[in-house]
Amino acid sequence: MRRARRAPRGPGVGRGPSSSEAMALLTLDLHPVFRSDRAIDTALRQTLFKAAATGVDTVQIIPGKGTGQLKKRVLAVLAQKHLKKLYTRVETDPTNAGRILVHLR
Repeated sequence: MRRARRAPRGPGVGRGPSSSEAMALLTLDLHPVFRSDRAIDTALRQTLFKAAATGVDTVQIIPGKGTGQLKKRVLAVLAQKHLKKLYTRVETDPTNAGRILVHLR
């Protein structure tokens, strides 16, 4: 009877990127709260503060495509002075108009 051959083990072998190599990403989908400005502001702030506290590198915000009004609202909230201190840059995805990436410090 033959034994099954095991895959080689060791650091970085067959495991994918380690936690220090992988980019941490937190996603906020605004589809459920798009009608309430207060809910949008609260969700954005809570997500950004949570990401900053836990060491997440990037926050992905999904306002959806629609008419673009929600995206404008999100960008206006992100432009507030106290929130700008949390991130280095905001990037709108050129291939997907319904997605905003916020890169944290």
